[in-house]
Amino acid sequence: MEIFSHPEEYSRGCAALREQGSLGFVPTMGALHAGHVALVRAAKARDRFCAVSIFVNPTQFGPNEDLARYPRQLEGDCELLRSEGVDLVLAPEAAAVYPNGFATFVEVEGLGGRLCGASRPGHFRGVATVVLKLLLWTLPSRAYFGQKDAAQLAVIRRMVRDLNVPVEIVACPIVRDADGLALSSRNAYLKAEERRAALAIPASLREIEDAVRSGERRLGMLLGNARARIAETPGLKLDYYEAVDPDTLLPRQELAAPALFAVAAFCGKTRLIDNWVFEG
Repeated sequence: MEIFSHPEEYSRGCAALREQGSLGFVPTMGALHAGHVALVRAAKARDRFCAVSIFVNPTQFGPNEDLARYPRQLEGDCELLRSEGVDLVLAPEAAAVYPNGFATFVEVEGLGGRLCGASRPGHFRGVATVVLKLLLWTLPSRAYFGQKDAAQLAVIRRMVRDLNVPVEIVACPIVRDADGLALSSRNAYLKAEERRAALAIPASLREIEDAVRSGERRLGMLLGNARARIAETPGLKLDYYEAVDPDTLLPRQELAAPALFAVAAFCGKTRLIDNWVFEG
């Protein structure tokens, strides 16, 4: 496995692999867990080669967010990726991604201001910009993203379509811990009592799913019960709980497939997200 800190050298490595077969790509911010491993394995299953980026992207963090304390464990991450048979890793410094004088950003209008974009102004501008740069450096056949970040997935798909980026975006299922909590690098922030409180998030989604499977179709009832579940859980503070179209992120007025039930909540100082998609 080759590890690059310079994007230009990484690009040359990717080009050499593409001459021999398809290349899958998994962009990450490091602090890797089983969810990331699932993305790597999905790439390895479909593509001959696999490249991974590890970069904590400063432009997607707000001024009062957790950029400084976001977990960084490059050596351990690379060991894990090596054991999974990854071929190339790009782990650049911020100055290599955003050199002095950098002034161009990607704005996905509409989508970029919905769900997490409404709560975190500028977040998806940073995401779209860095993902486009990573895709252009890698030029993969396919890029793999987790369904947990559903709003991010919608933004990236729209950007790729609108800008004619020649890559297939592949969504992979949410990976959960044994207790049901969606895996996230930020879970490491949670104290024991906070983690117990956080379990109300996946529990509320299961309750929505169970209710829908039992015939409930009133969105107001489904969302009202779910919001109440979060509000009534000590230690949780609701950011949003919505039912939206998975592609446009616009609110559903009635239950129709597909419908993305998306939730974001603060558990202590840690912001967690999760979702479930009703597919009919």
